[in-house]
Amino acid sequence: MTPALRPDLALVADWIKPSSRVLDLGCGSGELLAHLQQSKQVSGYGVDFAVDNVVRCVEAGINVLQADLEAGLAEFGDASFDVVVLSQTIQAMRHTEQILIEMLRVGREAIVTFPNFGYWGNRWQIMRGRMPVSETMPYQWYNTPNIHWCMLGDFEALCAKNGIRVLERVVMDKGARIQLLPNLLGSLAFYRVSRQ
Repeated sequence: MTPALRPDLALVADWIKPSSRVLDLGCGSGELLAHLQQSKQVSGYGVDFAVDNVVRCVEAGINVLQADLEAGLAEFGDASFDVVVLSQTIQAMRHTEQILIEMLRVGREAIVTFPNFGYWGNRWQIMRGRMPVSETMPYQWYNTPNIHWCMLGDFEALCAKNGIRVLERVVMDKGARIQLLPNLLGSLAFYRVSRQ
């Protein structure tokens, strides 16, 4: 029996077809890849910088590489994967645009998720004179790894600038999908994208 995934990872998993070749960037302990291997017979790799995460992946039988994503994905050839996943990591990267381009060089499609800075709770905290701290952004201003904040329109503009097509967009808050006013009411954004 496959363990239940967090709602955000479950949505990502739903977008991945059985028997796909998957590259999970910033894979953490490998929870998503382990689920996909068991439930959808995917093959692939995780990439993470943290040694503890790499060790947990190895212990779980996940193919994993320790690497700094800021250095790019040069070790992977063009179109090596069906799907490349970057879950809640893009906002912590210095070279945001470059990693998005690289993801679509090595994969046919990419799935990118990120905290939506336009969420009403974040706006409210800013209006009260504080940097936002929330479930999707759990750090204080002085210790956050997040260096780029973006909203739905910002990410879509980046995609348009680089000739990237948005195939699907879902916005969630506390595990529920948000349809009405997604940029205001959704705390976490999910995009499935491909080259034009």
